[in-house]
Amino acid sequence: MSVASEPGILHVDLDAFYASVEQGADPSLQGRPVVVGGLGPRGVVAAASYEARQFGIQSAMPMARARRACPDAVFLAPRFDAYADASRTVMAILRSYTPLVEPISLDEAFLDARGARRLHGPARTIAVEIRARVRHETGLTASVGLATTKLLAKIASDLGKPDGFLIVEPGTELEFLHPLDVGRLWGVGPATRRRLERLGVHTIGDLAAIPEVTLCHALGDAHGSHLHSLARNDDPRPVEPERHAKSIGHEETFSTDVTDRHRLEVDLMRFAERVATRLREGGIAARTVQLKARYADFQTITRSRTLPDATDVAQDLVAVGRELLREIDLGDGLRLLGLSAQQLVPITEVQPRLPLHGASTDASRHASLERTIDEVRARYGDDAVTRAPRAPVGPERTRP
Repeated sequence: MSVASEPGILHVDLDAFYASVEQGADPSLQGRPVVVGGLGPRGVVAAASYEARQFGIQSAMPMARARRACPDAVFLAPRFDAYADASRTVMAILRSYTPLVEPISLDEAFLDARGARRLHGPARTIAVEIRARVRHETGLTASVGLATTKLLAKIASDLGKPDGFLIVEPGTELEFLHPLDVGRLWGVGPATRRRLERLGVHTIGDLAAIPEVTLCHALGDAHGSHLHSLARNDDPRPVEPERHAKSIGHEETFSTDVTDRHRLEVDLMRFAERVATRLREGGIAARTVQLKARYADFQTITRSRTLPDATDVAQDLVAVGRELLREIDLGDGLRLLGLSAQQLVPITEVQPRLPLHGASTDASRHASLERTIDEVRARYGDDAVTRAPRAPVGPERTRP
């Protein structure tokens, strides 16, 4: 088989990642149903072991429902540091074969192995070695899909789960793709599925048979054209080693609905500090700040504002966040609050803030202080420095 006719795009997906890390850390959990997620009354499932999935437990399910489905399962709060450590080990294994690795999340990545043949053999050999090394070096299992496009590699790894390896051979792409449920395609959620079903579309093959103009009329030009291409395996996207985040944010769901505006402002300061730290770690700055609020009835709204200058300073982010918060009605309380930095640019493209008449401005002082705090926390831990909450002003202020 010639190099040109070999599939070369791999999708590597770690099985039940969070739960598997926990089972590896505690051998007593092996073979038991393990559920990782928020343990509060409003928590949701972040990951479930395959033993737990036998009881119908899935990601994004309310934790209360998961407890009813399997009361004897082990329920654990997430340990993101441990998951990040395991992810770094796996990504290092992948990059030992090729620099063309595109991480999608902590537990999955694409690889373009076509240029690694001379050193490591064909992509199918690399896939076998990767699965073996991941198991040996981390104790985790990885499902791998190998195909000629990212679309098919992703679908193949999903179909191969758990602990599987599925190859879509060149020349068999449409034979593999068209019998599958249309929901396997990126971009087909519940709303799109309902529109497609009205057109008689149930499989990807059904979708491929629909004229593009009909899809564009039903779904909109961009979405219709996109799905029309995917249904024919027209997916020219390359594996991109450097994936640039479109936004960086932090949000939290409260255990009870919050009506205290001052408390929400204090939370925004904490969110802003986390977001700003991640911006500085990435060497990027934000031009836009977005506030996200979810009410008790699950209605979700967002408000955003673009800054005159891009920033990586928490004080800038929270100032805008608080302005946006003041513009919304809290109603019967907020279930969730979030703050995100958007329209990200390299910090090297940001005009430095110059002192005014030889004295530092408030903005430059805040920036200097936050970078000093970064250094202290890096040396002594995240809890080494905490910001005192701002006291409410006016009639809301009370004595301790």
